[in-house]
Amino acid sequence: MGKIVRVKLFKFVLLSFFTTVLLFSGVNTLQKARIEKGELNLYFSKSFSKSNVHHFTLKNPHREIYDLKGIRLGHKRVPLGLGSYVRIAQNSPDTVRVVIGNISGYQPLAYQPMLSTKEYCISLPKTTKMIPSLPAKRYKNPKINIQVTSKPEKYTKAAKVTKVLKTSKGSHRHDLIVIDAGHGGHDSGAVAGGKKEKDLVLSISKRVAKELKIRGYPVYLTRNKNRFLKLSQRTHIADKKGAVAFISIHANSVAKKHRHKVRGVETFFLQNTRDARSQRIAARENAAVLKGAGSRLSKTVIIDSVLNGPKIVQSNKLAIDVHRRIMTNLRTKYRGVKDGGVRHAPFYVLVGASRPSILVEVGYISNPKERKRLFTLRYQELIAKGIAEGVDNYLNNRKKEIDF
Repeated sequence: MGKIVRVKLFKFVLLSFFTTVLLFSGVNTLQKARIEKGELNLYFSKSFSKSNVHHFTLKNPHREIYDLKGIRLGHKRVPLGLGSYVRIAQNSPDTVRVVIGNISGYQPLAYQPMLSTKEYCISLPKTTKMIPSLPAKRYKNPKINIQVTSKPEKYTKAAKVTKVLKTSKGSHRHDLIVIDAGHGGHDSGAVAGGKKEKDLVLSISKRVAKELKIRGYPVYLTRNKNRFLKLSQRTHIADKKGAVAFISIHANSVAKKHRHKVRGVETFFLQNTRDARSQRIAARENAAVLKGAGSRLSKTVIIDSVLNGPKIVQSNKLAIDVHRRIMTNLRTKYRGVKDGGVRHAPFYVLVGASRPSILVEVGYISNPKERKRLFTLRYQELIAKGIAEGVDNYLNNRKKEIDF
């Protein structure tokens, strides 16, 4: 009788073991969390969709909360070494919670890198001290243990601006930036409320050029007046001029029935996409820029360029830096600025440049409220400043990466 009980008990334990294995084999786990270059980088065991992220804010004190659905902590060391401002914990059996706290006015930017479905990144406040995820034996060295991402808040705004100009001016005197104001001439681009996209983007492009020159960059505008450029002219200027980056500036638009709902800033880099919204935006911009391109423009060649372009990864990084700074600047002065995110789409105007290239949709000219803001000097200057700061951040980080 005792033998039968032992056999049944053994079968029960064996069944429980295999049930547990089957149950958890499909679980996605957070394997690593690391702070690098002012961002919290999260690494998962399996593909992770940003649609499984629930983001919200708590006050008193201010905290940014990110709930990662369908995720478990891979091990107890994951939350370690992130400093006092970042906390990670298993909030429920199937949800990991990330808390970034004690920073009022902090506007985070979260995104998923294009080439990795197993990562998720969240920008961190620039005024905080962070502890990067380094091996425990290295924590004894205080110089390695603490990473200061920016000057303390006791510095005045004017002092910080002076510092930026002093350090970047001269170090970037050979880094030519090409700014492309979309449309022009007979091509007005989007038109709404009596306002034309071609006028708006030219005005912003000139302000971007001014901001970049203040920072010591040489700048070339593809057009500095109301004239139309063919695709071949736009796509090869950056290469001919030896530019380090190509930035095309546009404004978005939707049909009248959606004009009061759709708004926001979006930044694109070159890549194929299945996203219907990105395809629609690219199709509208491409329709204008392809005028006069001629029969030699082969769709196959364009697609090959999109898929095989050597600068896609760098363009993605440039887009992230530029977009983050635009959003940060706008939100310091305006409420309700919608973040359309960093996206990718096959914009033909970006195909020809064999260097980091992005297209910034500064807002929806079709949205009455956003249109009013877009055509104000203050709003344009904040956008221009954001683009310039993003370019500066990108190139400074890039030079560190390749050990200039």
